Amino acid sequence: MKRRRKKASPTPIVAASVVIGAAAGAIAMLSGKKLKEQKEEKSQRESWEAATRAAHGLRHQKGHVYFVGGGLGSLAGAAYLIRDCQFKGENIHIIEGLKVLGGSNDGAGEAVYGFVCRGGRMLNEETYENFWELFSSIPSLDMPGMSVTEEILNFDHLHPTHAQARLVDKKGVIQDVKSMGFNNADRLALAKLMATPESKLDDMTIEQWFADTPHFFTTNFWYMWQTTFAFQKWSSLFEFKRYMDRMIFEFSRIETLEGVTRTPYNQYESVILPLKAYLDAFNVDFSINATVTDIEFKQGPGITVSALHIEDKEGEKIINLKEEDVCMMTNGCMTDCATLGDFNTPAPYEPKHPISGELWKKVARKRPNLGNPTPFFGHPSETNWESFTVTCRGNKLLKMIEKFSGNIPGSGALMTFKDSSWLMSIVVAAQPHFKKQPMDVTIFWGYGLYTDRIGDYVKKPMRDCSGEEILTELLHHLHMEEELEEVMETVINVIPCMMPYIVAQFQPRKMKDRPKVVPEGSTNFAMISQFVEIPEDMVFTEEYSVRAARIAVYTLFGVKDKKVCPVTPYNKDPKVLAKAIKTAYR
Repeated sequence: MKRRRKKASPTPIVAASVVIGAAAGAIAMLSGKKLKEQKEEKSQRESWEAATRAAHGLRHQKGHVYFVGGGLGSLAGAAYLIRDCQFKGENIHIIEGLKVLGGSNDGAGEAVYGFVCRGGRMLNEETYENFWELFSSIPSLDMPGMSVTEEILNFDHLHPTHAQARLVDKKGVIQDVKSMGFNNADRLALAKLMATPESKLDDMTIEQWFADTPHFFTTNFWYMWQTTFAFQKWSSLFEFKRYMDRMIFEFSRIETLEGVTRTPYNQYESVILPLKAYLDAFNVDFSINATVTDIEFKQGPGITVSALHIEDKEGEKIINLKEEDVCMMTNGCMTDCATLGDFNTPAPYEPKHPISGELWKKVARKRPNLGNPTPFFGHPSETNWESFTVTCRGNKLLKMIEKFSGNIPGSGALMTFKDSSWLMSIVVAAQPHFKKQPMDVTIFWGYGLYTDRIGDYVKKPMRDCSGEEILTELLHHLHMEEELEEVMETVINVIPCMMPYIVAQFQPRKMKDRPKVVPEGSTNFAMISQFVEIPEDMVFTEEYSVRAARIAVYTLFGVKDKKVCPVTPYNKDPKVLAKAIKTAYR
């Protein structure tokens, strides 16, 4: 019987060769597949770009542009179309769901009922590159021969800011805030953040970053930075870092807020009205109180808007877009679901169905690259705060605040009551703050960041308080309770405003949650809001809306002879950095 020969095992070299050969084959297959996908993506991109280029000529000749939303971004976009693209004003359509334009730039009221500002957008001379450039070509309504830029900057230079009561403690003592109050662990954590790339910060909160140094949240710096820009501990680390990079020069003067640029009146009258007047002169079409309920896209690859569904007082209608038409959408508004109260009535808290957030949600489901609204519009308990506007006969209360703070109206910026349960702050603007405001009427504005907490004197959550109760709480923090009744006799109204999504743009998020201004694959669609992704720039600013609009118009209309003003890299300026480091060690 013959013994069966044992099959020889392959040598290690042969085995390795087999494995390497198999791996090489697999890699070749994967590489081939990836190469094919890359070629297809390149072909699609070239096709989209060719379609966009081909449409440029048609757009200038007979195209129409539809702006969804009537805020600053849309108005700025319309101005860029007219000024830089020589586009026909009558072919520009701005569709706004509310009864008034301006988005979050507002200001309204009458002396007899009281005035109201939902918020006050902070302007800044150094970092609003595109804002100042645009408004240098918008004529002032009140100063003949001047632009809006000249009017605002002239006013601001005549009314410089130098807060002398930036932080006040529970005893009513104005704090010495020349020192930022850091310890070495705070400084180290802050320096490390400044050096960390954004790619490593997905979904992180400020609180998570400073978890090993909770002392950071007790510093003068945190109280001042938080209330100047309305950050929370649970806000996005992305946005905090971008503010630190973009506003690093502000770091060394945060205790006086000298960098705040003031408008002559509220921002609706100083910014929105002159911009609208400019657009009116070119016959821009405004559809007020009309809501875009859906946006349809052309079938096939790419992002091409084919129709808008609109609901107004006459019912529902559809606008079909032609090849040469363009749609620019406000994909999120921070003042969605805002409500007002009065002296006797709290402002209702109604966070359901944010108009712009709901539309964005519909649109994002239909195409890739259009962002994800859920992190921003899914957490109203984290994104709300409440403002209030106080209107008085005479100036008794303003004089009391002036004596307390050392600042005349218009010079003091924010005064924050750091130990307040609601974390209240107030701002007294130069008077009058409204064009209709009589000489014997005065106003000021304030806000609270923690609306669900019980007040220190009025034992109710801020969001459940009437205007009278909010003012009562404030007067106690000013330690003016002995004059409360006398002050209340001068009050015309205190109008609370609850805003469930006012800091939604600060929510923790992934980089991909925000869409690009012109999403990849778009031939006729852009998004312009505080919820688009613009590298290096900071949200919650007028500049962000204007910059987004300029990017959208220049990209979709092939503007080559003008450039979007870049972000000024103050975070790389040795002199600015030296000042910041010196301030950190005060």
